[in-house]
Amino acid sequence: MTDSKTKRQAIGLAGVFQAAAQVQQLATTGLLDQAPYATSIQSILVTNPENDSDIYGGHLDNLKMGGRLLHQFVRRERGIDPLILNYSMSIIMLQHRLSKDPTMLTAIGQRLEQIQHQAEHFGPTHENVIAALSGLYQDTLSTLSFRIQVKGEPSILQQSANADKIRALLLAGIRSSMLWHQAGGRRWKLLFSRKQIMRDLTQLGL
Repeated sequence: MTDSKTKRQAIGLAGVFQAAAQVQQLATTGLLDQAPYATSIQSILVTNPENDSDIYGGHLDNLKMGGRLLHQFVRRERGIDPLILNYSMSIIMLQHRLSKDPTMLTAIGQRLEQIQHQAEHFGPTHENVIAALSGLYQDTLSTLSFRIQVKGEPSILQQSANADKIRALLLAGIRSSMLWHQAGGRRWKLLFSRKQIMRDLTQLGL
């Protein structure tokens, strides 16, 4: 694992922002960049990593999109889409609710084991695997009192394949938020630890 807890927090946050950005991109344009998409989806299926980079395809360069957006956020730069910020904060809030529900966490773990077998057979971004991840999100996280409202083009959101990808990406965001939280990440630190986050991102090459 990465030595510094704060670096692990930065990695997890970059994963959250990367997933959120892709939700925004898909919901508004119907398009996705395949490399970041594959990284996010694969992160859900890595449940026993030897180190943090294993979660994201073996190299932190795969989080460049999320790292760039996180830099913009902590530097208070203009230009970052407010929907990306909204989804990122909503993902963190939803993960916080999930962390207080051990029964749901166990159920998610059991379902993921089954989906991992599917991914080994079809590949992690195959439509069958994405549909299974989407179903997992619907059966668990969608039942919590707090829900993430995704905004976009109705014609895009109404397509079942796109809806499945969005739910799978939200699940990827939850997985990254869990890494952030397990490393000591807390919402108040997003306001008061900006300089530390910037230093860690720079040292990580993000």
